[in-house]
Amino acid sequence: MARYIFITGGVVSSLGKGLASAALGALLQARGYSVRLRKLDPYLNVDPGTMSPFEHGEVFVTDDGAETDLDLGHYERFTGVAARQTDSISSGRVYTTVLEKERRGDYLGKTIQVIPHVTNEIKDFIEIGDDEVDFMLCEIGGTVGDIEGLPFFESIRQFSQDRPRGECIFMHLTLLPYLGASGELKTKPTQHSVKELRSIGIAPDILVCRSEQDIPEKEKAKLALFCNVRPDAVIPAYDLDTIYDAPLAYHKAGMDRAVLAAFGLSDSAPAPDLSVWEDVSDRMHNPDGEVKVAVVGKYTQLEDAYKSISEALTHGGMFNRVKVKLEWIDAEVFDTADNVAEKLSGFHAILVPGGFGERGTEGKIKAAQYARENKIPYLGICLGMQMAVIEAARNLAKIDNAGSEEFDHEAGDKRFEPVVYHLKEWVEGNRTIERAVNDDKGGTMRLGAYNATLNKDSKVAEVYGGTSISERHRHRYEVDIKYRKQLEDCGLTFSGMSPDGKLPEIVEVADHPWYIGVQYHPELKSKPFEPHPLFRDFVRAAVEQSRLV
Repeated sequence: MARYIFITGGVVSSLGKGLASAALGALLQARGYSVRLRKLDPYLNVDPGTMSPFEHGEVFVTDDGAETDLDLGHYERFTGVAARQTDSISSGRVYTTVLEKERRGDYLGKTIQVIPHVTNEIKDFIEIGDDEVDFMLCEIGGTVGDIEGLPFFESIRQFSQDRPRGECIFMHLTLLPYLGASGELKTKPTQHSVKELRSIGIAPDILVCRSEQDIPEKEKAKLALFCNVRPDAVIPAYDLDTIYDAPLAYHKAGMDRAVLAAFGLSDSAPAPDLSVWEDVSDRMHNPDGEVKVAVVGKYTQLEDAYKSISEALTHGGMFNRVKVKLEWIDAEVFDTADNVAEKLSGFHAILVPGGFGERGTEGKIKAAQYARENKIPYLGICLGMQMAVIEAARNLAKIDNAGSEEFDHEAGDKRFEPVVYHLKEWVEGNRTIERAVNDDKGGTMRLGAYNATLNKDSKVAEVYGGTSISERHRHRYEVDIKYRKQLEDCGLTFSGMSPDGKLPEIVEVADHPWYIGVQYHPELKSKPFEPHPLFRDFVRAAVEQSRLV
């Protein structure tokens, strides 16, 4: 049976509950325990798959095809434990399940209420996989006091009462604001946040206090006294140079010791082996050089929209002992002005990430062309691969009107040649999936892990060190295989295909130092202690390019 740690937040949002949860998971692993982390989000969307990247940031995709909160990316990157559909739930998903059961008559005519029907559904979700790990860490989205979060707080309160005493603890993350005029750290917001939490029946065992200033011992003692926690369970959380310092910083602050003490495990817990995180920190803080990478995207105003990409590039830099200096460039700046060389000269590599819709696509095509013609390392991901194919179709294969059905809306406009088409059928395991253009948008893409077969003499086979891979997908448009010969005759090789040979997974330019486009999202599987092969080699290529300029 797992022990449960429920992580809640107060005072303000975006304090770093996801990072604190991930770091704690890494610390428990360092002591030899097995962990799983999950996220309970109060919003009414079934999942974040249909949310704007500006609204919610990146959508993180699991192997089994769940579209989830970006915090699950932190969980995977810090623990190496692959997330699953059962590790992410929202109010929308809970209510959908409850209402489906009501329509089927599963409740035998009873009046359906938040308590017990909604809370029971949440509790059932929480204990999935209970016998698989030593610790289950459950982060509750939002902050205490949010009206939409009340069913989740009530559920974890009930859950802790249902379990034997000592199997559940609560960790509450808050903010200690600093008033410069008076030179004081204020503890009152945290006291009120804990009071709010206690009013709904939850007493925190551990306080994690974000602060830009050192927290004096007298303030820790004050928090312990008024929030009814042990003094050594008041854990400071200071700003860090890099998120990958978090496990070491939280260990130094005593987080893992406080958690084990709350469970009564202090005497039996193994000592932590933090050598992996010491190496990660050393690589982050002591690079041997720097490379400049341009990320040409359409959601560049919010870096969280490309969170996994920025982290995967960091991982590639760590492996190569260099600092990767990212510059986010809005693809629309290339749409109306002939300023591609002005904007992109001086970069050692160019990455074009995924996205949806037509806005900015011409700029992405120009970026792909500039990288190809100027022999600059290029990595195109999902839409970035499709734009590279359209660029090659227009400028190499002379299909001047090459385009995508995603932008032409299948309106019968013959001015466009649909080199990229709406994917209506594909194989998943032993079954065929079919989709129509007018299907619901949520959860209807080609989602999750799919296998691909690589040409044995290709660049990607060299990068991966083999010819069989499995990668995570999130798209509903594909490059049309009927253009393969035309494009390959012009130098764009289809070097990776789906096992049935019908869907292009990877393209590359043979007479180029490093030019690869992939239909999947390799960034989702990269970790600081295990960088993804493509990002590892992409940054290596950028290092080589830096020596030429």
